[in-house]
Amino acid sequence: MNSDARTRVMARVRGACQGNSATRIEEELAALGVAPAAALPHEDTCIAFMVNVLRNQGTLEVAANRSDAVKRIGNYLYDHYRSHRLVAGNDPRLAAMPWRDGGVLPRFGELEAGEQIALSHADWGVAETGATVLLSGKHNPSRNNLLPEHHVVIVDVDTLLPDMESMWQQVNPVLERHGRPRGIYCIAGPSSTGDIEAQLVYGAHGPRAWHVILLGEVDPEKLDMARALHAGAAAGASKD
Repeated sequence: MNSDARTRVMARVRGACQGNSATRIEEELAALGVAPAAALPHEDTCIAFMVNVLRNQGTLEVAANRSDAVKRIGNYLYDHYRSHRLVAGNDPRLAAMPWRDGGVLPRFGELEAGEQIALSHADWGVAETGATVLLSGKHNPSRNNLLPEHHVVIVDVDTLLPDMESMWQQVNPVLERHGRPRGIYCIAGPSSTGDIEAQLVYGAHGPRAWHVILLGEVDPEKLDMARALHAGAAAGASKD
Protein backbone atom coordinates (compact mmCIF):
# COMPACT_ATOMS: atom_id res chain seq x y z
CA MET A 1 0.00 0.00 0.00
CA ASN A 2 1.49 3.36 -1.05
CA SER A 3 1.32 6.48 1.11
CA ASP A 4 -1.59 8.05 -0.82
CA ALA A 5 -3.74 4.94 -0.50
CA ARG A 6 -2.90 4.68 3.18
CA THR A 7 -3.89 8.31 3.72
CA ARG A 8 -7.26 7.75 2.03
CA VAL A 9 -7.97 4.60 4.04
CA MET A 10 -7.09 6.21 7.35
CA ALA A 11 -9.20 9.27 6.49
CA ARG A 12 -12.22 7.03 5.91
CA VAL A 13 -11.60 5.23 9.20
CA ARG A 14 -11.36 8.51 11.11
CA GLY A 15 -14.49 9.80 9.38
CA ALA A 16 -16.45 6.71 10.36
CA CYS A 17 -15.37 7.13 13.98
CA GLN A 18 -16.46 10.75 14.30
CA GLY A 19 -19.34 11.25 16.70
CA ASN A 20 -18.88 7.82 18.31
CA SER A 21 -17.93 7.99 21.95
CA ALA A 22 -15.84 5.30 23.61
CA THR A 23 -18.92 4.21 25.54
CA ARG A 24 -20.97 3.77 22.38
CA ILE A 25 -18.21 1.79 20.72
CA GLU A 26 -17.98 -0.51 23.74
CA GLU A 27 -21.75 -1.01 23.68
CA GLU A 28 -21.70 -1.90 19.98
CA LEU A 29 -18.87 -4.37 20.53
CA ALA A 30 -20.71 -5.97 23.45
CA ALA A 31 -23.84 -6.31 21.31
CA LEU A 32 -21.91 -8.44 18.83
CA GLY A 33 -21.54 -11.12 21.49
CA VAL A 34 -19.03 -13.96 21.44
CA ALA A 35 -18.63 -16.13 18.39
CA PRO A 36 -19.82 -19.70 18.97
CA ALA A 37 -17.13 -22.28 19.49
CA ALA A 38 -16.31 -24.54 16.57
CA ALA A 39 -18.16 -27.84 16.65
CA LEU A 40 -15.93 -30.70 17.76
CA PRO A 41 -15.74 -33.77 15.50
CA HIS A 42 -16.71 -35.92 18.50
CA GLU A 43 -18.14 -35.24 21.96
CA ASP A 44 -15.22 -37.07 23.59
CA THR A 45 -12.36 -34.58 24.04
CA CYS A 46 -9.66 -37.19 23.46
CA ILE A 47 -11.22 -38.48 20.24
CA ALA A 48 -11.85 -34.94 18.99
CA PHE A 49 -8.21 -34.01 19.64
CA MET A 50 -6.91 -37.04 17.77
CA VAL A 51 -9.23 -36.42 14.80
CA ASN A 52 -8.02 -32.85 14.46
CA VAL A 53 -4.36 -33.84 14.77
CA LEU A 54 -4.90 -36.14 11.78
CA ARG A 55 -6.86 -33.47 9.91
CA ASN A 56 -3.92 -31.12 10.43
CA GLN A 57 -1.65 -33.54 8.55
CA GLY A 58 -0.01 -34.74 11.75
CA THR A 59 0.77 -38.34 12.57
CA LEU A 60 -0.32 -39.85 15.84
CA GLU A 61 0.50 -42.63 18.28
CA VAL A 62 -0.74 -43.54 21.73
CA ALA A 63 1.67 -44.64 24.49
CA ALA A 64 0.31 -46.11 27.71
CA ASN A 65 3.38 -45.13 29.77
CA ARG A 66 6.78 -43.45 29.51
CA SER A 67 8.61 -46.65 28.63
CA ASP A 68 6.17 -47.27 25.78
CA ALA A 69 6.60 -43.67 24.63
CA VAL A 70 10.38 -44.04 24.48
CA LYS A 71 10.08 -47.20 22.40
CA ARG A 72 7.73 -45.48 19.97
CA ILE A 73 10.09 -42.52 19.69
CA GLY A 74 12.96 -44.92 19.00
CA ASN A 75 10.97 -46.62 16.25
CA TYR A 76 10.08 -43.26 14.71
CA LEU A 77 13.73 -42.18 14.67
CA TYR A 78 14.88 -45.42 13.09
CA ASP A 79 12.09 -45.49 10.51
CA HIS A 80 12.91 -42.01 9.26
CA TYR A 81 16.67 -41.64 9.78
CA ARG A 82 18.04 -45.05 10.77
CA SER A 83 19.24 -43.28 13.89
CA HIS A 84 18.47 -43.16 17.59
CA ARG A 85 19.61 -39.59 18.18
CA LEU A 86 17.50 -36.50 18.73
CA VAL A 87 17.60 -33.18 20.54
CA ALA A 88 15.24 -32.35 23.40
CA GLY A 89 14.77 -29.27 25.54
CA ASN A 90 15.91 -29.21 29.15
CA ASP A 91 12.48 -30.27 30.34
CA PRO A 92 12.44 -32.34 33.56
CA ARG A 93 9.62 -34.43 32.10
CA LEU A 94 11.85 -35.40 29.19
CA ALA A 95 14.96 -35.88 31.32
CA ALA A 96 13.05 -38.40 33.45
CA MET A 97 12.08 -40.58 30.48
CA PRO A 98 13.62 -44.11 30.53
CA TRP A 99 15.59 -43.56 27.32
CA ARG A 100 17.52 -46.83 27.52
CA ASP A 101 14.26 -48.74 27.13
CA GLY A 102 14.10 -47.59 23.52
CA GLY A 103 17.80 -47.26 22.81
CA VAL A 104 17.31 -43.52 22.24
CA LEU A 105 20.27 -41.16 22.67
CA PRO A 106 18.89 -37.68 23.39
CA ARG A 107 20.98 -34.55 23.54
CA PHE A 108 19.39 -31.97 25.81
CA GLY A 109 19.52 -28.38 24.69
CA GLU A 110 18.83 -26.25 21.64
CA LEU A 111 18.67 -27.58 18.09
CA GLU A 112 21.92 -27.14 16.15
CA ALA A 113 22.76 -27.26 12.46
CA GLY A 114 22.48 -30.76 11.02
CA GLU A 115 20.08 -32.07 13.66
CA GLN A 116 16.88 -33.27 12.04
CA ILE A 117 14.54 -34.32 14.86
CA ALA A 118 13.51 -32.40 17.97
CA LEU A 119 11.37 -33.62 20.83
CA SER A 120 9.12 -31.41 22.97
CA HIS A 121 6.68 -32.01 25.80
CA ALA A 122 3.48 -30.00 25.37
CA ASP A 123 1.83 -28.31 28.30
CA TRP A 124 -1.65 -28.84 26.89
CA GLY A 125 -3.51 -30.17 23.89
CA VAL A 126 -6.61 -28.44 22.48
CA ALA A 127 -9.33 -30.59 20.92
CA GLU A 128 -11.00 -27.68 19.10
CA THR A 129 -7.96 -27.13 16.87
CA GLY A 130 -5.87 -30.25 17.39
CA ALA A 131 -3.09 -27.97 18.64
CA THR A 132 -0.29 -28.75 21.04
CA VAL A 133 0.46 -25.78 23.32
CA LEU A 134 4.01 -25.13 24.50
CA LEU A 135 5.47 -22.31 26.58
CA SER A 136 8.95 -21.33 25.45
CA GLY A 137 11.96 -21.28 27.76
CA LYS A 138 15.11 -23.26 28.52
CA HIS A 139 12.91 -26.34 28.86
CA ASN A 140 11.46 -25.66 25.42
CA PRO A 141 13.76 -23.64 23.13
CA SER A 142 11.96 -21.92 20.26
CA ARG A 143 14.39 -23.38 17.72
CA ASN A 144 13.25 -26.88 18.67
CA ASN A 145 9.70 -25.99 17.68
CA LEU A 146 10.47 -24.13 14.48
CA LEU A 147 13.56 -25.52 12.76
CA PRO A 148 13.76 -29.34 12.79
CA GLU A 149 12.67 -31.43 9.83
CA HIS A 150 10.62 -33.59 12.20
CA HIS A 151 9.01 -32.28 15.38
CA VAL A 152 7.87 -34.95 17.84
CA VAL A 153 5.57 -33.74 20.62
CA ILE A 154 4.45 -35.65 23.72
CA VAL A 155 1.06 -34.68 25.15
CA ASP A 156 -0.28 -36.06 28.43
CA VAL A 157 -3.84 -37.25 27.93
CA ASP A 158 -4.74 -35.62 31.27
CA THR A 159 -3.88 -32.19 29.85
CA LEU A 160 -6.31 -32.30 26.91
CA LEU A 161 -8.75 -29.39 26.85
CA PRO A 162 -11.89 -28.89 24.76
CA ASP A 163 -11.28 -25.39 23.39
CA MET A 164 -9.00 -22.37 23.29
CA GLU A 165 -10.91 -20.58 26.03
CA SER A 166 -10.18 -23.46 28.38
CA MET A 167 -6.54 -23.30 27.38
CA TRP A 168 -6.24 -19.63 28.34
CA GLN A 169 -7.85 -20.37 31.68
CA GLN A 170 -4.95 -22.76 32.29
CA VAL A 171 -2.26 -20.48 30.88
CA ASN A 172 -3.08 -17.30 32.82
CA PRO A 173 -2.39 -18.71 36.33
CA VAL A 174 0.92 -20.12 35.06
CA LEU A 175 1.92 -16.70 33.75
CA GLU A 176 1.01 -15.10 37.07
CA ARG A 177 3.20 -17.56 38.98
CA HIS A 178 6.19 -17.80 36.67
CA GLY A 179 6.06 -14.68 34.52
CA ARG A 180 5.41 -14.29 30.83
CA PRO A 181 7.48 -16.50 28.50
CA ARG A 182 8.91 -15.10 25.29
CA GLY A 183 6.53 -17.24 23.29
CA ILE A 184 3.39 -19.31 23.57
CA TYR A 185 3.29 -21.80 20.71
CA CYS A 186 0.03 -23.35 19.52
CA ILE A 187 1.30 -25.89 17.02
CA ALA A 188 -1.37 -27.52 14.89
CA GLY A 189 0.42 -29.36 12.13
CA PRO A 190 3.64 -29.30 10.15
CA SER A 191 4.79 -26.07 8.54
CA SER A 192 2.89 -25.34 5.33
CA THR A 193 2.43 -22.57 2.79
CA GLY A 194 0.38 -21.96 -0.33
CA ASP A 195 2.25 -18.80 -1.35
CA ILE A 196 3.75 -20.22 -4.54
CA GLU A 197 1.14 -20.73 -7.28
CA ALA A 198 -1.42 -21.67 -4.60
CA GLN A 199 0.23 -25.07 -4.24
CA LEU A 200 0.30 -26.42 -0.69
CA VAL A 201 3.90 -27.18 0.31
CA TYR A 202 5.02 -28.65 3.63
CA GLY A 203 8.27 -27.79 5.36
CA ALA A 204 8.89 -24.49 3.60
CA HIS A 205 9.16 -22.46 6.80
CA GLY A 206 9.61 -25.08 9.50
CA PRO A 207 9.08 -28.75 10.35
CA ARG A 208 8.11 -30.96 7.43
CA ALA A 209 6.56 -33.54 9.76
CA TRP A 210 4.70 -33.25 13.07
CA HIS A 211 4.32 -36.41 15.14
CA VAL A 212 2.17 -36.42 18.28
CA ILE A 213 2.49 -39.05 21.00
CA LEU A 214 -0.49 -39.08 23.34
CA LEU A 215 0.78 -40.32 26.70
CA GLY A 216 -1.58 -42.08 29.09
CA GLU A 217 -4.38 -44.60 29.27
CA VAL A 218 -6.40 -44.32 26.08
CA ASP A 219 -8.90 -46.95 25.02
CA PRO A 220 -7.67 -48.41 21.68
CA GLU A 221 -11.20 -48.05 20.37
CA LYS A 222 -10.88 -44.28 20.71
CA LEU A 223 -7.89 -44.22 18.37
CA ASP A 224 -9.76 -46.45 15.92
CA MET A 225 -12.76 -44.11 16.10
CA ALA A 226 -10.58 -41.05 15.48
CA ARG A 227 -8.99 -42.65 12.43
CA ALA A 228 -12.38 -43.70 11.09
CA LEU A 229 -13.82 -40.20 11.53
CA HIS A 230 -10.80 -38.66 9.84
CA ALA A 231 -10.95 -41.13 6.96
CA GLY A 232 -14.66 -40.47 6.49
CA ALA A 233 -14.17 -36.71 6.47
CA ALA A 234 -11.28 -37.00 4.02
CA ALA A 235 -13.34 -39.20 1.69
CA GLY A 236 -16.22 -36.71 1.78
CA ALA A 237 -13.89 -33.81 1.02
CA SER A 238 -12.38 -35.63 -1.98
CA LYS A 239 -15.86 -36.14 -3.48
CA ASP A 240 -16.59 -32.43 -3.19
